[in-house]
Amino acid sequence: MYIKKILWAIAIIGLVVAGIFGYYIYNAMLVPNTAFNNNEAYIFVPSNAKYAEVREQLEPLLIDIEAFDALATQKKYTTNLKAGRFVIAKGMSNNDIINSIRSKNVPLQIAFNNQEKLSKLAGRISFQIEADSVSLLNAMTDPEFLKSSGFTSKTALGMYIPNSYEFFWNTSAKSFRDRMLKEYKRFWNDSRTAKAKAIGLTRDEVMTLASIVHEESKQASEQPRIAGVYMNRIRIRMPLQADPTLKFAAYQLPEYKNTIIKRVLNKHKDIKSAYNTYMNSGLPPGLIAMPDVSAIDAVLNFEKHKYLYFAANAKKIGFHKFAKTLSQHNVNAREYHSYLSSQGINK
Repeated sequence: MYIKKILWAIAIIGLVVAGIFGYYIYNAMLVPNTAFNNNEAYIFVPSNAKYAEVREQLEPLLIDIEAFDALATQKKYTTNLKAGRFVIAKGMSNNDIINSIRSKNVPLQIAFNNQEKLSKLAGRISFQIEADSVSLLNAMTDPEFLKSSGFTSKTALGMYIPNSYEFFWNTSAKSFRDRMLKEYKRFWNDSRTAKAKAIGLTRDEVMTLASIVHEESKQASEQPRIAGVYMNRIRIRMPLQADPTLKFAAYQLPEYKNTIIKRVLNKHKDIKSAYNTYMNSGLPPGLIAMPDVSAIDAVLNFEKHKYLYFAANAKKIGFHKFAKTLSQHNVNAREYHSYLSSQGINK
């Protein structure tokens, strides 16, 4: 009888212990432990991060961080972190959260356009992925990479086709650059390559001319016509005389740092630069800015016409008036110059 009582007592204690342990496991693993009101929250785990860095991000998102710590230790997450961008959904348990941040790296969409130089592009991208702007710029301008890929420091910007792309947040600088080279090659498909050959331009020359066209007009509807003007000038070996190239040349000079040229003047035409298309014939040695895809395709599909000139339209800002003769162009140009003067724009 005495032995039976002992066995019953042991059994009851075992049940109590099992119940307590089960309750602990239930609370540690299965009870919702999120403290935010939104449907989801994100944490960003850097490469080579320590658990303390992850915990710092998690603490304001969770009801009971100590319970999470205990389970994370038990499941060996604290010593086996994965870098990336991870989602935590409202109502997730600790077990759900660990499973998510351990293996479900969520990609994001990054986008860029209108970057005038690689340093600006590197800065733009560094706000969207883990890699910093210095490492990105170093990867983009690496001489060995440029040489092996067929680019120069003056044409390298053309490798980055403006669009929206899916990346993991923890993408390295070199991985980003290499991916963009693949996207560049994909963009230059057989059709675009054949069109470039048909109009007598290389890919780099198309990108350079597209950068000028895009700086002349952001209106996709008239970009093919502007491209046609420049192609006509190239055909008859007339200097491009593109004002955006004068601005680009000026901005390379110390006296024009941190300034905005709103009106191209005769003095700008005297700047000694390979980018001065009033002084030099043909295309400049590289891009003056990042062109949109619309401008690239405008060059490849330029409008065939007899216009040799165009000037900004004072009555329809953002658009241009086109002319076949210099005398008509001068009329259009004077009209726009009068408009600039009336607005107090003198430089």
